[in-house]
Amino acid sequence: MTNLTDALHIPDTQSARDNRHLVIQRVGVKDVRYPLTLMVAGVAQATAALWDLDVALPAEAKGTHMSRFVAWLDALEAPIDAASMPLHLQRMLQLLGAQEGRVEARFSFFLRKRAPVSGVQSLLDYQGRWIAETRDGKTSVWSEVGVPVKSLCPCSKEISDYGAHNQRSLVTIRLEQLQPIEWHEQVRFAEDAASSEIWPLLKRPDEKWITERAYENPKFVEDLVRDVALRLNADKRVGRYCVDVENFESIHNHSAYARIERA
Repeated sequence: MTNLTDALHIPDTQSARDNRHLVIQRVGVKDVRYPLTLMVAGVAQATAALWDLDVALPAEAKGTHMSRFVAWLDALEAPIDAASMPLHLQRMLQLLGAQEGRVEARFSFFLRKRAPVSGVQSLLDYQGRWIAETRDGKTSVWSEVGVPVKSLCPCSKEISDYGAHNQRSLVTIRLEQLQPIEWHEQVRFAEDAASSEIWPLLKRPDEKWITERAYENPKFVEDLVRDVALRLNADKRVGRYCVDVENFESIHNHSAYARIERA
């Protein structure tokens, strides 16, 4: 059956030949807001993502077919997880007639948390990211989480007659998944290493518990990033990784920051 473009005799300019002999490593679309369904703690969770999609363009090709990226997005149906990402990426490459390319999605997801004493439940939001890339015939899948936690300064505790300054911190973990790792598991890498994790809904007994928990478990930004890295090092499902920790300091007008990478 003849498609509409052929029937109307509309020229396909993108498929023309280019004579400048320059390869383009990445060409595509950025910040396309489109729905995404994730598996979070065993349950399908609907969210919206900002998508960056691109492919490598050979030197002889004039352009790529941008509309096909959105067509690929619209065809996504099943919840996306680490196991399915390579297959989705390969389908995009086939649709674009490309050998190399990259998919990135940035989104929010939620985990239901139970307060430590009262047991009241509420949803805490986290920032997530999928990155899947095929280069030189190899496909890698990365996931990233941004996890808010609480940290308390060991120096402040040591030198003060009472109290210690503490603050909210953001732990960002980007890791290469050699085997599937669930979103809630990646979050725990950060929360288990912090002075305390946080909750959106708390009663007074919970506030007391968190305050005392953090006071008994002080962490410099260096302590926190190292403790997260140790947990990643012990998990055989994790390949390369990058851990960033930012403490939004309560006694300074600047942040404290640390990073550990494993290439």
